[in-house]
Amino acid sequence: MWAPSSAAAAARSGMEAQGSRRQQLPVLLLWVNGLMTLGFAGVRQQTELCNESLMLEKLPACGKYFEEMMKKVDSKKWCNLTEFIMYYDNFTQCTEREANNASCFWPNPLAEGFITGIHKQFFSNCTSEKIHWEDPPDEIVVALILIPVMLTCAMITLVVWCSKRSDILV
Repeated sequence: MWAPSSAAAAARSGMEAQGSRRQQLPVLLLWVNGLMTLGFAGVRQQTELCNESLMLEKLPACGKYFEEMMKKVDSKKWCNLTEFIMYYDNFTQCTEREANNASCFWPNPLAEGFITGIHKQFFSNCTSEKIHWEDPPDEIVVALILIPVMLTCAMITLVVWCSKRSDILV
């Protein structure tokens, strides 16, 4: 009976160890990724639950402040965003701050519903007008078609004429 040499056995055990390391590499990479996600990257998971009633109690103060600021703007200019952009920015920051204070993410369905109510109150008449596109008059269409066609024909004629007159090119 043939017995493997000690060198062959050592080589086989080395290859098995290397194969075992290769199988452990994905597990190690997943473990490192989990550590990075949970703690090393500075990411904290939210442990507190959203206090929706507190958020709904605080959001109307943001709306009240926005309403007071919008009274300073002529109601005919309510559809012009440049007239009240600072007030609207303060309003959105306020709603975000109050949602975060209540341990809620922002935007969330309740905050969006509140913001939609403010939009209905102030901007319901700000619909954009549909632009009615019309075709240009026939004379303009014909000119826009014929000019490039004529220029193309002229350039082709010029190239053919010049290629036949070799004495000009010399």
